Amino acid sequence: MMLFSCVNSLEKVKLFISTDTITGVLAYDVVITRSDSGMIMAELKAPVMHSTEGDSAILEFPKGFSALIFENGTKPTSKISANYGISYEYEELIIAKNNVVVENTVTQEVMNSETLFWDRKTRKIRTGNPIKITTPDKIIFGDSLTANENFTQRVIHGVRATLELDDEEY
Repeated sequence: MMLFSCVNSLEKVKLFISTDTITGVLAYDVVITRSDSGMIMAELKAPVMHSTEGDSAILEFPKGFSALIFENGTKPTSKISANYGISYEYEELIIAKNNVVVENTVTQEVMNSETLFWDRKTRKIRTGNPIKITTPDKIIFGDSLTANENFTQRVIHGVRATLELDDEEY
């Protein structure tokens, strides 16, 4: 019979498991919930999240994400999704790229773009890329957009076309 043992000082063990020494975390099937005064404000889901610490805390979603924005913590009023996302936690800024979709679940309006900046401090979204907005009765094409995060108030810059839809076209 043989016994093996390893001897480490308690200080070395504490240093190894200290969060100050962990520079990055990789997580799968992530759900992040943000609340204010017990009310759910937003819920973000992602298949993969890479977190890095340092001068700025960064959460990266290389396989995409989907976020729900809640009104009064009860029901989602809008949804934002993309194939890639990065969140700068200290700046409270999320950048979404590649197949960005913003949906107002109440009005059934959907915006498509390739890039979106979501400022969580001001609760505004914006893009400098071309956009397409589909509503129940029309499609609007524009050069860029600024809106509130639940997509109920928006300014479309450089409207290029508005196509009216008939019920028969659906």
